[in-house]
Amino acid sequence: MAEILAVGEAMEQALALLRGGDVVAIPTETVYGLAGDATNGIAVARIFEAKGRPRFNPLIAHVADMAMAERIALFDPLSKKLALAFWPGPLTLVLPQRPGNGIHPLVTAGLDTIALRMPRGFGGELIARLGRPLAAPSANSSGKISATTAQAVAADLGARIKLVVDGGATPVGLESTIVKVEGSAARLLRPGGIAAGEIEAVIGMKLLRGGAVGVEAPGMLASHYAPGAAVRLNAGTVGEGEALLAFGSRRAEGWRHAAAFLNLSVSGDLREAASNLFAYMQDLDRSGARTIAVEPVPFDGLGEAINDRLSRAAAPRDNTQPTT
Repeated sequence: MAEILAVGEAMEQALALLRGGDVVAIPTETVYGLAGDATNGIAVARIFEAKGRPRFNPLIAHVADMAMAERIALFDPLSKKLALAFWPGPLTLVLPQRPGNGIHPLVTAGLDTIALRMPRGFGGELIARLGRPLAAPSANSSGKISATTAQAVAADLGARIKLVVDGGATPVGLESTIVKVEGSAARLLRPGGIAAGEIEAVIGMKLLRGGAVGVEAPGMLASHYAPGAAVRLNAGTVGEGEALLAFGSRRAEGWRHAAAFLNLSVSGDLREAASNLFAYMQDLDRSGARTIAVEPVPFDGLGEAINDRLSRAAAPRDNTQPTT
């Protein structure tokens, strides 16, 4: 079972776990978060794994200060105004990624945008000490109610993680509000711990609602991740001109003639495969191959999430409606 330590006693142990690529449940002002180093793909894969039956939707990256935020994302004037008004606090902004920011693509689900938030209290101090952003979705099993106490986290995830930091009951008790600036307007992607009216008072205009297509942030309906190339699943052979996304040690027939080749995990490690998934799909898409053939990936553990994302990548391209 996970150890529960009060915030005054937990900092060094939490840092050691995070530096080692592990995950830690931490208090924030919204709900408890399941935190991992947002630059470490194995750590991010562990977040999805611990939450159970995950889908690789975007995660929020949490920062310690504006300097860290601006190393990760590109701020337009309206987003900067919102950040200065509400950070630290329960507001998440969806922003264009700054090239070369070091964020692992599993955090952003392969998108060119990133969701950023600056938490108060222990979370902010932990990120500052670590010197790297933390990916931290709610610390609960997928589909369960978000935890607002350390005891609730331990009862749910205690057998899957090593440490829960106890900061008492979270003061807000709701996930963060998510906003994305679109030109001269701003869109509410998810209601949360800051009322829309408070945001509207700062920006001097009404927030747009609805109309967003696909998944842009946590808490939205999932849509498929679609590379430019077609995707063919459960490939036992490799056709002429196809790229091959492999898994494990057994190869599809004709693999040596693939236009491009990458192996998610030679050893068959699903955590490693999850960590590599988005980057490898993007690399093979850039190879110029018209089709990416994908070898079978087992459905055990994180394999369910990997197959979920692959099936969305392979979905018919004229089907642009979000799915659950």
